[in-house]
Amino acid sequence: MSEKHIYKIVFINREEVYELYAESIYQGDMYGFVIVEGFVFGEKSAIVVDPSEEKLRAEFEGVKRSFIPMHEIIRIDQVEKRGNAKIVSTDQATKSTGNVSSLYAPKKR
Repeated sequence: MSEKHIYKIVFINREEVYELYAESIYQGDMYGFVIVEGFVFGEKSAIVVDPSEEKLRAEFEGVKRSFIPMHEIIRIDQVEKRGNAKIVSTDQATKSTGNVSSLYAPKKR
């Protein structure tokens, strides 16, 4: 029986740090991108426990495959069980974990 893997991927998206869980992460044919498939979220309930996870669920609803630029990825871990998906501003991430930066950041207008 094959063991089912789950991955935690942490990356920067629009000046926010996303932490998501997925069943499959690999490098695709498109150079410079990592492909993420099979997003895993908690059970949907009538009571919203974590609005951040609900926002992520809504953003990735119907997404079969996501192509994330390699230079935006902070970390990918293989984990035993799913945690809470969340969004943190880069300001909060910098305060709590040290330095979080992107190689490319579009200029604010």
